[in-house]
Amino acid sequence: MLAYLTAINRLRIVKIQDVKEENSTVKTFTFRDKHCAKAKPGQFVMVWIPGVDEIPMSLSSMGTDGVSSITVAEVGEATKALHKKKVGEVLGIRGPYGNGFALTKGNVMIVGGGTGLTPLMPLAESLVRLSAKIVFMVGAKTRNDLFFLDRIGTVVSEVAATTEDGSYGLKGFVTELAEQILEKQRFDKIYACGPEPMMFKMFLSSELHNTPFQASLERYIRCGIGICGSCCMDEYRICRDGPVFSGEQLRKARHEFGLFKREVDGNKVSF
Repeated sequence: MLAYLTAINRLRIVKIQDVKEENSTVKTFTFRDKHCAKAKPGQFVMVWIPGVDEIPMSLSSMGTDGVSSITVAEVGEATKALHKKKVGEVLGIRGPYGNGFALTKGNVMIVGGGTGLTPLMPLAESLVRLSAKIVFMVGAKTRNDLFFLDRIGTVVSEVAATTEDGSYGLKGFVTELAEQILEKQRFDKIYACGPEPMMFKMFLSSELHNTPFQASLERYIRCGIGICGSCCMDEYRICRDGPVFSGEQLRKARHEFGLFKREVDGNKVSF
């Protein structure tokens, strides 16, 4: 165990093998790393962009051949620099870290919003191997923000998409459609990832329908190993206790979950 922890905590230099443009603001970067290939769906890595910064990223694929990927939206200085990277250039990787999703047999609902689809995609691919019936729901502001639809379609047969402006799929919020389906069907578990207010609404739906729930949270993470405290949420550290949390854990964090987040300086701000 000590040797494994030493290995995953050591920065490893990987070469970018492929760059795929998912939409105008999201790209997938593929690389080879034996430790990432063994990660569980929902775990994350710390990605070092040389000369810029180190940032947390969920793994969007973990191949048995050692090939893995991260899927990244351009939202700040570090991700802007990452988006400029080409095939053959290098990145630094630490991890994988954190707790992944607990796989469930039976009927499951997966709800993703924005780049929250990133950890949900390998989750769906793992659930299919358990012969689970999957209803996969995707939400975005507009058609141009959607991605992974083709990949999702090759894995599950029941896919529904919503956009806030009605430019693709049903007009409205994915949480509204999810609630309509939950009123008619019984599920063994709900999985979610996306903007925290969206996940909070799904948590409330899971409570209402007495359905087990898991969500992958995104917070400001610096060290990735539970030392700095930058990612605290109530009594939890996202990087060590999460990033995947159960409904029971989120119930204990009701004073912050879905309501507040912490900025770089540690101050709480409302969503």
